[in-house]
Amino acid sequence: MIETAFLALGLVLIVEGLAYALAPSLVEQLLEALRAMPVEARRTLGLGALAIGFVFVWIAKTMGA
Repeated sequence: MIETAFLALGLVLIVEGLAYALAPSLVEQLLEALRAMPVEARRTLGLGALAIGFVFVWIAKTMGA
């Protein structure tokens, strides 16, 4: 179980690191766009991402991960 948690955390860090390494100016633009969004829209976006993440984890677990 802990191995899966480390794998998931490692994959998240790889994806985040790639974004900052390959397109730092795009990350800055994204942060500016997020600052311009109302708080409720950011909260809804975050909850949507959370729900999609849970679905992905559920699918991975049903496939045997």
